[in-house]
Parts: sequence; C-alpha cells; structure tokens
Amino acid sequence: MRIAIAGATGRVGRHVVAAAEARGHDILPLTRRAGNDLERGTGPAGTPLAAALDGVDAVIDVTSVTTTSAGRSRAFFTAVTEHLLCAERAAGVGHHVALSIVGIDGVDASYFAGKLVQERLVEAGPVPHTILRATQFHEFAEQMTARTSIGRLLTAIPVVRMRPVAARDVGARLVELAEAGPAGRARDLTGPRDERLAALVQQMFAHDGLGRLVVEFPLPGAYGRASASGVLRGGDDATRAAITFDEWLRSADHTSVRPRAVADVAA
Repeated sequence: MRIAIAGATGRVGRHVVAAAEARGHDILPLTRRAGNDLERGTGPAGTPLAAALDGVDAVIDVTSVTTTSAGRSRAFFTAVTEHLLCAERAAGVGHHVALSIVGIDGVDASYFAGKLVQERLVEAGPVPHTILRATQFHEFAEQMTARTSIGRLLTAIPVVRMRPVAARDVGARLVELAEAGPAGRARDLTGPRDERLAALVQQMFAHDGLGRLVVEFPLPGAYGRASASGVLRGGDDATRAAITFDEWLRSADHTSVRPRAVADVAA
C-alpha cells in the first residue's frame, strides 16, 4: 500500500512510519519539512494538496498542536481535517484513519475540544474512515515535566488517573487498521495498567537519577475533572497494548529528563 502519514515526524507519527515501513508499505510523509501545510491545505511549493496524494491508498492522520486553548485546538483540527478530506476525495483516496482520545465524550474543553470536532468531521466526511481512540501515552510523563517544573527541585503534576499506552504500540495499531480497510469507530486502545501520572513522573525521575520532588494537584474545569475521574482510562472492552511504563522507561523511546536538570544547574 501507499500510505500518506500526516504528522509523520511527530510523537506518534515516527512510530507509524517505522511500523508501515517494517510491513513493506510505501510511505508519503505529509509534513512541513516535506513542503506540506495542512492548515492551509497546500502541498510542496504551494501546489494543491490533492496532487500530493496521487496514488495514495490510505491517509493516517496523527497531526497535533501544542495548546491548552479550546479555540486554537478547534481551529487547528478543523482546518487540517477539512483540507485532508477534501484532498483525499479529489485524489480518490479510499481510507482516512484518524487518531483520537479515549473518554473525551462530553469533555468539550482544552485540547479535547479540537479532537471532538475532528471526529465529527471525519464521521460526516466524504471519505470512508476509521477512528482509533487511544489513551494518553507513556511519553506524556516527559511532556508534563517540561511544562510544570518549578525551579530545580519541584515538579507539580495534575491529578490524572490513566491507563497509559506506548506511542510505539499506537503507531503499530494505526497501520494495522489502515491495512484492514474502513471500519468506522475501531475498538479503543489502552495501555496495560492503571496508573496515576504523578507516580509515573516520580518513577521516571528515579529511573533517570534525578532528585526532584513531585507534588500532585487538581486541575480546575471540565478538563481537570475528566483527568481526575478516571474516565480517560477507557473501558474493560478496550484492546490492551503490551508495552508497560517500566518497559518504556528502559527503551530507546524514553528520553532521559536528567540532561535538562543538569543544564538548569549549569545555567
């Protein structure tokens, strides 16, 4: 198959690329580095995005935007999704695969707001589709430390009850779904164990040899309530991925947080 991957260099995208290549597929990366602007709907050198999708069998969309603004998230996912679907229809692409988040029904807030818009657009769109909802990634622990560290000794982590999954497992599952053909809403994908984000961050610090105190606090609003409630863990009927947080920490997929701490001290 020829598979276009929107967001191919991102946290999940690189694992989608690796899984697709390992299974013998021809890959087309839809990234800014390759000259594509998905928010504007243009391909390399400003050409129509549909031209870039010529001969593509399936598009896997794992694009993302770093924001906690519901407005920015909605704007981003609306633009990217509408442009992709329009280009896919024009190019005759037969399958659109989108990655979303477990448990976000009724949580029209923050980043989740954009993912809900994305799901609605894909479901109502002109291209046969598959939507995979996955839980937060093991990599979320790394992300949060960069955002919530206070000075050199303290990291404040919001209350998040989760069942985290490795981005590598998500990438592999997305490729399997692309191969299988349009299925509508696929079975949710979760990690193997129930966890609390603060405990994972503390475990990561210990693994990386970083002496930093972790303090847990509740986030306000709909996003915070959803994160603390456990609804984002998924149900018992979800597919459970294999890679545990312990295994992920010991793998090349984890980037140690210690170098950042050393740089802080040196500065």
